[in-house]
Amino acid sequence: MLVLTLVLAAVGFALLVAALTTGSVIWAWGCIVVCVLGAVLLLVNALSMRKPDGDSAPPPGRHAKR
Repeated sequence: MLVLTLVLAAVGFALLVAALTTGSVIWAWGCIVVCVLGAVLLLVNALSMRKPDGDSAPPPGRHAKR
């Protein structure tokens, strides 16, 4: 999913460059839509990678309290 977010960021940048060089509002709106999709995917990925609240105990190791 992170790779797709990076691809969307590159497409958004290309659309931004196209909007600036041509002066077209349609390319700018396309850039906004693509960047919002990338941000949503990044947020979904971050929330899915979060640990559940029940796993708050540190892993056992050298300095673990017993």
